[in-house]
Amino acid sequence: AAVSQPSSLSANVGDTVRITCSGGSSSYGSYWYGWHQQKVTVIYSNNQRPSGIPSRFSGSRSGSTGTLTITGVQAEDEAVYFCGGYDSSSGSWSGDT
Repeated sequence: AAVSQPSSLSANVGDTVRITCSGGSSSYGSYWYGWHQQKVTVIYSNNQRPSGIPSRFSGSRSGSTGTLTITGVQAEDEAVYFCGGYDSSSGSWSGDT
């Protein structure tokens, strides 16, 4: 299934920012969301943060919607964010920026 997210958003330093990604499968057993800041993965498997990624980045999921939350956004967080979904039952990827 194709996934989509807002095309843009604005925030001030210190704000909490939430970016949603919708349209994926609601199957928790075979579908996962990931989030990428340009070429850097900030969240994988819905809510896992790679080593070296600041703790202000977190991920969550409710049904077919994944959410990236940046708590206390910093100026350096301004970037293009990409959400991707992986369906292990079909081996297919989909994404949006």
